[in-house]
Amino acid sequence: MAFQYIRKSRKFLSATDISFVFGALILLGALLALNIYLARSLEGGEWLFLRWSGMRALMFEKLEPYGSTIAERVQLLVYGREAFLSEYPYALNDPFYIVLLYTPLAWFFTDFVIVRGIWMLLSQAALVGIVLLSLNLSEWKPPVWLVVALVGFGLFNYFSINAFLSGSPAIFLTLLYLCILVALRLFSDELAGVLLFLVAYQWEVGALFFLFVLVFVFANRRWSVLSGFGMTLIVLLLISFISNSGWVVSYIRAVLFDWARGSGYSFGITLASVFPAQNFSVGRWIAVSASVVLLFESIRSVKAHFRHVVWAACLAFAINPMLGFAIFPSNHVVLIPALMLVIALVWERWTKNRVAFSILLLAVVFLFSFGLYYQVIFTKIRLYSDLLKIVPPVLAMIGLYWMRWWAIRPPRIWADQFGVRK
Repeated sequence: MAFQYIRKSRKFLSATDISFVFGALILLGALLALNIYLARSLEGGEWLFLRWSGMRALMFEKLEPYGSTIAERVQLLVYGREAFLSEYPYALNDPFYIVLLYTPLAWFFTDFVIVRGIWMLLSQAALVGIVLLSLNLSEWKPPVWLVVALVGFGLFNYFSINAFLSGSPAIFLTLLYLCILVALRLFSDELAGVLLFLVAYQWEVGALFFLFVLVFVFANRRWSVLSGFGMTLIVLLLISFISNSGWVVSYIRAVLFDWARGSGYSFGITLASVFPAQNFSVGRWIAVSASVVLLFESIRSVKAHFRHVVWAACLAFAINPMLGFAIFPSNHVVLIPALMLVIALVWERWTKNRVAFSILLLAVVFLFSFGLYYQVIFTKIRLYSDLLKIVPPVLAMIGLYWMRWWAIRPPRIWADQFGVRK
């Protein structure tokens, strides 16, 4: 009887459901067509082209993806020639199990314009996910109109546009970082471990976040995270060695080469060009001091309320560019969660003027980034390009410490919370 009841309860999709599905498919197709048009019209996509062409070279040309041939092809796309010694070489430095994730794009599509259009569409969807997850982790439910404004900011601020036009993986890495935090909050430790392994390679974006999660795991004895990490490590390494048994040596060589050539793009070198009169290596001292600060904040947060954990994770994103890795503006998309958290705390702190303060903060960040970019394009002065690289993480760090007290406080009593977070 139960089986018959289930069969009788089945219904076909209603006319409304069918209309919704068709409308969604039409919208998706229109967005894809628009992104393909933008990919054909606008230059860029170098980070995606690096991975996609490397995978295609291995599959169809039997070339080493970590070799100089792939780097020269990317340099031709970026510079129109081979890179000078002072320029970034664009050598592939991802572990091979990450490069394998680009196999579907390399196998099914021969036209890079289409590949780039698909990537841009997926990046935009990921940016929406980043904003929504950031709001969730901030424990904030803003009004619908403000959610729309925040999503619009997430999609159209300079660093997001730069990231999806250049094909940077930083957008998807940021989404995975937030998914790791959500999994830890829900005690889905094995899932957190799987995701943690997938982000354990792009150190210029999330090295400190990775270390922060390890501190959290060891302090709270969440050993299932390590088991999920280890199982994923074994499976993906086996697959990568079966696909390309000799990739490790080439990968290590590419990482060392990239590190040597990318040192001129580090925070300390950039800071020295902004302040040429300094007589000591301030970048090294900043890196050491920032690491000590993050270690202190990480230890304080591991047993605290989870919003304190999220605040410390956002601090890790802000401090990471100061460690000496090569800095690219497209990687600053990882600072979006920090901005969302600061705005959430501003909304909670100043209840009477929270709408004005939130909109003002969004507008200042939006106009500041595009203002610096405008100066880079039209004045060709290196100072502005240097500021575009080093100022955003500094401002994110200042903003997080500005609202630190409200972030690390334990949940307030019911009388204090009433009517504040609506």
